[in-house]
Amino acid sequence: MAKVCQITGRKRMVGYNVAHSKLRTKREFGLNLKTKKFWSEAEQRYITLKVSTKGMRTIEKKGIDAALKEAQEKGFVGLV
Repeated sequence: MAKVCQITGRKRMVGYNVAHSKLRTKREFGLNLKTKKFWSEAEQRYITLKVSTKGMRTIEKKGIDAALKEAQEKGFVGLV
């Protein structure tokens, strides 16, 4: 599976390392992704998601069921 947050849809970003001589080389800024299990009260089961730390904060704020519903509407996660 790709390195994409299933809640926020965030992906890796591409940028440059810039040397003192202003020489630029490509690099990637990776995500802080974690595989984490969340308890869904509506489904009475654990749901395993690959989420960024920002996604975890979103789940804490809105709740797992509301965050999953919103992510499904935006197409970030399939039917779980």
